[in-house]
Order: sequence, then C-alpha cells, then structure tokens
Amino acid sequence: MTTEKPFAFSKTFDQEGTFQALYAAQNWLRDNGYSYGSTCRGEPIGVLKGDYVIAKWRNLTRQEINELDGVVSGCPRNGPIKVQLKEVPV
Repeated sequence: MTTEKPFAFSKTFDQEGTFQALYAAQNWLRDNGYSYGSTCRGEPIGVLKGDYVIAKWRNLTRQEINELDGVVSGCPRNGPIKVQLKEVPV
C-alpha cells in the first residue's frame, strides 16, 4: 500500500476462535468512530474515520487508498489482526 503519511498507531487483536480477532478489531473501530470495508481475500481492509461505506480493497482506486485513514490486515479467520491508523485515535 502506498500512503502519503506513515502509520502513527498500531493495535493488534489476537483473540482465539474463528473470526474472533476480526470481530474484536471491528468492534474497537466502531467504538472509536471508524468505518471499515469488507474483507478481500489476501488484501487489507480499508478504514476511514466517520460513517462510510468502503469498497473491497480490489475495487479501491490508488487515490482512494491514499485517502484512507488506515488499514486492517492479518488473517480474518484465525487472527491475529492488526489495525494501523495514520493518526493516534483520541
């Protein structure tokens, strides 16, 4: 991923159980005012601050990728999941 700004914040979720780390990451993002896209096999998931509908990674343009506030990466099924944001959440 090409970004204009490096990631300032990273948080890892390693809950055990099928999709549990992904669910924990999604809950954390929602609780902190972020929206996230759909999973796209082998690709990251886009994150934006606010209420947005975000396309799967493969359907995002280079400009849209650069405008993301962060990404979610890792193995959605078994974890761990890493959330990386361009700015530290308040």
